[in-house]
Amino acid sequence: MPDESVKVAVRVRPFNQREKDRSAKLIIKMQGQMTTIANPETPNEEPKSFSFDYSYWSHDGFQEKSDGVLEPAGGSSYASQRRVFEDLGQGVLDNAFEGYNCSLFAYGQTGSGKSYSMVGYGQNKGIVPITCDEMFKTMDKNADPNKRFEVTFSMLEIYNEQVRDLLSKDNPKGGLNVRQNPKLGLFYVENLKRVPVGSYAEIEKRTDQGTASRTVASTNMNATSSRAHTVVTITFDQIIKSESGSETKKSSVMNLVDLAGSERADSTGATGDRLKEGANINKSLSALGNVISALADLSMGTKKKIMVPYRDSVLTKLLQNALGGNSKTIMIAALSPADINYDETLSTLRYADRAKKIKNKAVVNENPLDKLIRELKEENERLKKAMEGGGVVMQEGAGLTPEELDKMRKQMEEDIRAQLMANQAMIAENAQSWDDKLAEARTETEKIDVGGADNSRKSKEAYLINLNEDPMLSGVICHFLNSGETSVGRKDASPVPNICLSGLSIQKQHAVIFNKKGVIEIESVSGSGSKTKINGIPLTGRKALCHKDRILFGSNHMYVLMNPLKPETADNSLPKEITWEYAQKEIAQVKGFATGSAGLSKEQQIVQEQVLEILPMVSEVNAVSEELNKQKSFEVVLISAAAQEGGDITQSHASNDLVLVTVKMKNLLNGNTWLWERGKFITRRYLIQELYQKFLDGENISNIPKEQDPFWEPTEDVLIGTSNLFLQSLSYCLDFEDTLNISDYKGQEEGHLKVKLEPCDNKGKPIDEEAFVDDPHELLNKPYHFKLTVENANIHKSRFSKGIMVKYSVKNNGKVEEVKTPTVKNTLTPTFNHSKVISIPKLKQENLDFFESGCITLSIYGIQEDTMPDPKLLKLNTRELREASMYQDLRALTINQELRQMENMENSTANASGRRATMFGNEIASDTSHLKTEVVLLQRKYERLQQKERRMQQICEEWSKKPDGEKQFEPFYRAVSAVANSTGTRLKTRVQMLNQMLRLQKEAPGLQRQKTMDPSMLSQVLQGQKYVRQMALDKSDGKHAGDGDTISLFVFDENEHELAQEASQNNGVVDYHKVAHHHYPDLQLSKAKTDSVIEEKDGTQGDQDSFGSVDLEPYMNADPEDSADRSKRFTQNGNRTGLLSDINTKREVIKPARNAVSEYSANKKTPSKSNGKRPSSADNNKTESSACVLQ
Repeated sequence: MPDESVKVAVRVRPFNQREKDRSAKLIIKMQGQMTTIANPETPNEEPKSFSFDYSYWSHDGFQEKSDGVLEPAGGSSYASQRRVFEDLGQGVLDNAFEGYNCSLFAYGQTGSGKSYSMVGYGQNKGIVPITCDEMFKTMDKNADPNKRFEVTFSMLEIYNEQVRDLLSKDNPKGGLNVRQNPKLGLFYVENLKRVPVGSYAEIEKRTDQGTASRTVASTNMNATSSRAHTVVTITFDQIIKSESGSETKKSSVMNLVDLAGSERADSTGATGDRLKEGANINKSLSALGNVISALADLSMGTKKKIMVPYRDSVLTKLLQNALGGNSKTIMIAALSPADINYDETLSTLRYADRAKKIKNKAVVNENPLDKLIRELKEENERLKKAMEGGGVVMQEGAGLTPEELDKMRKQMEEDIRAQLMANQAMIAENAQSWDDKLAEARTETEKIDVGGADNSRKSKEAYLINLNEDPMLSGVICHFLNSGETSVGRKDASPVPNICLSGLSIQKQHAVIFNKKGVIEIESVSGSGSKTKINGIPLTGRKALCHKDRILFGSNHMYVLMNPLKPETADNSLPKEITWEYAQKEIAQVKGFATGSAGLSKEQQIVQEQVLEILPMVSEVNAVSEELNKQKSFEVVLISAAAQEGGDITQSHASNDLVLVTVKMKNLLNGNTWLWERGKFITRRYLIQELYQKFLDGENISNIPKEQDPFWEPTEDVLIGTSNLFLQSLSYCLDFEDTLNISDYKGQEEGHLKVKLEPCDNKGKPIDEEAFVDDPHELLNKPYHFKLTVENANIHKSRFSKGIMVKYSVKNNGKVEEVKTPTVKNTLTPTFNHSKVISIPKLKQENLDFFESGCITLSIYGIQEDTMPDPKLLKLNTRELREASMYQDLRALTINQELRQMENMENSTANASGRRATMFGNEIASDTSHLKTEVVLLQRKYERLQQKERRMQQICEEWSKKPDGEKQFEPFYRAVSAVANSTGTRLKTRVQMLNQMLRLQKEAPGLQRQKTMDPSMLSQVLQGQKYVRQMALDKSDGKHAGDGDTISLFVFDENEHELAQEASQNNGVVDYHKVAHHHYPDLQLSKAKTDSVIEEKDGTQGDQDSFGSVDLEPYMNADPEDSADRSKRFTQNGNRTGLLSDINTKREVIKPARNAVSEYSANKKTPSKSNGKRPSSADNNKTESSACVLQ
């Protein structure tokens, strides 16, 4: 027969409830055989297209019939279960009757709808049951007396590279062996139970038996359904009797495979784990992908010689025939439609696209029965001879040692012996009539009780029904609660409990359920130490149960109480159907985790899902730790973006606002801790499960090397906490020096860190304070450098005294750089004095945005050592150590809270300027840092307002001194309006100022001999003397004389635009005589330091300069001391409150003048342009940016 490609179909499911809650977006479209997927992150990008044999749209467009079956609505393209069977399942069935081997396997991530397509749900049966049902219907229509049919059924599960027979109660330790037939080269499962079946009902009951076996194993933690492959094999034989009386058997093997979830291995983040390679997570799927790639290359002829790695996993061994062999194969890929699953869905589509290139060579399996039996007997004779006289003779192979040859010889002898036994079993089967084998199997089938089969009892009696993370395994196990007492415990208890459970944290005598005329109560067995939760709350004492209550026995056994006798006792807020997800959310809520999705961002919803996923795993691992006495405890830790290590100068902090879900492992003997990322923990969890399974199998696990123990981890530096250094001051070229809180992931204070942030040149030399800018946009497109100095720290906990260091990351010269201070040992008050100059070649808007709202996260690490524990602790088991540790943590937390409350009271009483006591240290740092920067900005604005007011005073005084005949209101109005509406142009002047001061100094002796002196002249003389003395001091300190001769001032005037143009042509400097009337030496400028702590914070933002912010009337007859008094009041106040009060007072006083001017301007035409152009606010802003040159 010619080669035939593997047929590939894809099917997209509807949104599930979780995706609906998250308002997920649809990313899949289908048109005929074409399937397209759109990347939600790049909506303008062309969608990726794939073509398959079938593309099934099952996302929407369906309606439910009265019997619960879903069918297409009018005019829709919805693909129902029946249509999928007709396209795929019918082909499998037809090929089976023709004698071809058939394989159908479903691939996709967990929850994508694989099981729904394969098995179905409720009345919407999947391909497997419909195929089986149609097969027996076709057999029943057979009217040929010379043709008879024989059908056998087997069901197995592959988990962690172990094969388990789901139809057998007794599975050997380590699972069933997979052998290779030396004649055919195919692999088979040794001792797998193959059950004869004579009807679809028998197959259905056997399927229920296998499903129940999966459920029990999953609950006992022997397997996790989402990571296990299920293989149903139906062997369909047609025995045809010829006219001569000889019989020919036409045989078909149908493999129906439900693969494990195809989550990408790298998406869990397990990179870096030393034990990752030892875990078998996704090993089978990885091997399957390699096989498919190799076969695709062979089929396309890209590689002529290639070894197909069938032997790499158990799954690929068993699927050897289905892929590239004697089989007609169909693959159905299940797709998630939601944008949140884009990466996994795209991976599935690429996987399926690769699979369709594989070509198989299917042949009809038809042989005379006599010939088959004769060949089996002949093969047995050859195998017996090979086993005789010392076994198999091995020739020395190149590079093989005698030990390796001996090992190979023993393996071949074992394979031959197994094949001999298998052949003898087949001969014995052929000797027994089919009717006898079928009757024997039916007797066994009738005795099977999978639980929950008696639906008539469910309407009359109370019962427990199981919940499982796999919806296909929920509702499989049912325990009826008889009148009186029902005991729960392990099967090794005496007497044996009514409900036997096994697994983690299940005690011999675990709990007792009381049923008195429909009133159900539960109580833990006294002294057993059993763990039971009711609706997420630990059971203490005796408790009445209501209809639909959720009960968790131990760590894994989740049940729902169904009480048809008292249905009114159910909580009205409960959903119609209780699911595993609902029960886990309930447990998470009790533990303090929020589970509502309303108002959550996409990132927050992802974190919530990860928490709900990982919580039961953590409980499970803690239970294993207790049972194996590993002296370790585990807890879920959420690390906020503010508490995470790392920072990027070019990125906004909000863009990395994703909470990290981690698990903290703690050594209960010495207190050492480790933080594992989610992926690493999941990897370790499977290894821990494997270790626990070995323990259950009776293996001695106490002597395993610590490097292979998933509970062991070498000591590593521990994150004490983080401090967030906010960068707002850099936007204005301001220094920033502060003592920051060190807060751990819970927000609790762990110490303090003193840091300094200062703008500098590229060599680290601090720049002049005059470099302060009012508008950060003046810094754009210029090189920018600043120096970060980590000075010292003060750590609270003594366990960190072994060594302390600080780490942070920044983008320096365009490259992300990890910075680490030296480690300071044997102290809790380390002094680092570590500086780092960070350079930005060209400041961009994104840098300014980061300065404004971002921060550099400083991570403080402590050195851990594997110290000897307190001898008293060695006498305690893991459970006792956990309880003691929890008590200590609670006690420490209580003490910290009390201390903080006391500190709060002291602060509020004394109105101290210390930090606010709160549990959220990062919020303190954020508020304090921003407030400190804001107060400096307000001081700068206050100074500008003082100069603005003084200019107003000058204009008003000049106008008031003019004779009445010369007082023209329009020029006065223009001058006042120009000043009032101006934000000020910042200019520099020099030389003339110095010369004037020197001249005044020379004239001072003669002036001082005068009996009377103009007060303004005296002020200038004294100012000149002070200025010259300061110049001499600066020169002696090595400062540049030219810099000392430069002053900076604001110009508020109608001609400031012309002055700014002159400054731009002269390096930002103008002649002093042109701006002398804007210079007010009595106004002392504040230093650009941020060393005060502010407690208040208001909503004032931006430049509030306006005409209404200046009070003109007091300056019409102003006292020269008024301005100095106001400056003194501000300095004494020390915070923004006085400043804001002063400004607000001015606003109120100016209202009458502002109203008068507004009324005048409304009745007046536009002023004449003859006296110069009146600058607008926009013009002034533009002028200021262009005129201000930083040196």
